[in-house]
Amino acid sequence: MLHKHRIALAAGIGALSMATLPASAQNADAISDGVVKIGVLNDQSGIYADMAGSGSTIAAQMAVEDFGGKVLGKPIEVVAGDHQNKPDVGSAVANRWIDVDKVDTIVDLPTSSVMLAIQEIGRQKNRLVIASTGGSSDFTGKFCSPVGIHWTYDTYGLAVGTGQPLASRGPWYFLTADYAFGHALERDTSEAVTKAGGKVAGGVRHPQGNHDFSSFLLQAQSSGAKIVGIANSGADTVNAIKQAHEFGLTSSGVQLAGLYMHITDVHAIGLEQAQGLLMTQAFYWDLNDETRAWSKRFYERHKAMPTMGQAGVYSSLIHYFKAIEAAGTDEAQAVAKKMKELPVNDFFAKNGKVREDGRMVHDLHVFEVKKPEESREPWDYLKLVRTIPGDQAFRPLSEGECPLVKASQ
Repeated sequence: MLHKHRIALAAGIGALSMATLPASAQNADAISDGVVKIGVLNDQSGIYADMAGSGSTIAAQMAVEDFGGKVLGKPIEVVAGDHQNKPDVGSAVANRWIDVDKVDTIVDLPTSSVMLAIQEIGRQKNRLVIASTGGSSDFTGKFCSPVGIHWTYDTYGLAVGTGQPLASRGPWYFLTADYAFGHALERDTSEAVTKAGGKVAGGVRHPQGNHDFSSFLLQAQSSGAKIVGIANSGADTVNAIKQAHEFGLTSSGVQLAGLYMHITDVHAIGLEQAQGLLMTQAFYWDLNDETRAWSKRFYERHKAMPTMGQAGVYSSLIHYFKAIEAAGTDEAQAVAKKMKELPVNDFFAKNGKVREDGRMVHDLHVFEVKKPEESREPWDYLKLVRTIPGDQAFRPLSEGECPLVKASQ
C-alpha cells in the first residue's frame, strides 16, 4: 500500500512539474513542422507595389528579427509571393504555400478580391489570414472567419475619416475602381456622406490599372458635383489626381477627396498637386517619437518611409508571435483566440483590441497634405487634423452581419 502511495505521489509531482513548464517544453509538437512560416502575399510589381510590395516583406523580416527569430523555441521564416492582383493567381500561391510549403499564416493582401479569396482558403484549411493592405470591410462583415484578422484599416474607417468631414460641401461624385475594394469604398463612403446630411450625385467605374482617366473625369465634371471621391488606390489614385489637375477639374472649383491614399501616393503626386487633400491613415511615420524611431529603421532598409499597410504588417506579426507564445501552439484557431484576448500596445496602436469579428480596433488619424512651403524635409508631407477614437472609427459589431457575432449573441 505504501508503495502505491509513493507511485501516486510521484505521478502528482510529475504532473505539477509539467504544468509549471513553459508551453514549448510541455509539448514538443506545439509548433507544426518545427517552424513558424509566414507568407507575405501582395502585389510585388504592379500598381500596389509601392504601398505594399517588397516594403511589406521587409516589415515582416524586421518583426521576425525584433522578436528574436524564434517563437516557442522554433525558428520563424518569411516567404514572399506576388499575386499580381488576380484572385486566381493569389489562390494558387496560397494553396501551394499551405499544402506544399507548410505556411502557417498569410499576411498583407492588397486587392480586396484577392484578400477575400484567401480568407476562404484560410477558413477551409485552418490557416490564419491577417490582412493589412486589403481594405474591404466585408472581410470582417458577411465574409468574416474564425481565422481572419483585419489589422490596419478598412473601407468603413476610411469613409468615416474622409467622407463625413466633406459631406456638406456639395454633391458627391465617385470615380471608382471596378472591383471589390472600390465597390466597398464607394458604398461605405456614400452611406457616411448620406448619414451626415450630404448628397451623392452619381459615379463612374473604371478598370483596375487604368492609365487614361480623361473620359471619367469629364463625366465627373459634367455631373455638377462639388466633391469627387477618388475610390481607388495605388497608381490609379496617383494617375487620377494628376490628370484631374491637368484637365482643370480642381481649378474649376471641384474638390478631390482621396478616399484611400498612402504616403507613397503623395510622394508620387508631389505636394504641388496633392496639397490640401484630406486622407485617413492608421499610421504616419512622423506622428510621434515611437513612429519616427521605427520608421527611420525601416527607411534605412527600404529607402522610403513606410505606408500604414507596411507598418501594420510589422505590428500584426509581433502580436501574432505573442499570441503563439500565449497559446503554446501555432494552431490557427487557438492563436486567433489569443490574438483577440491580448491587447495591442506598440508604436502602431495604443490600447488596440481584436474583436470577435476579427477587426482590430484602434484610433485612426485624419491628415491634410501640406503645402510645398510647409514641408521641412523629405517625406514631411502631412499635418494632423484630428484623431478618431477606435470605437467611432470602425463599424459597430451589430451592423457588420458577421455570422460569428450572431452565433455568440
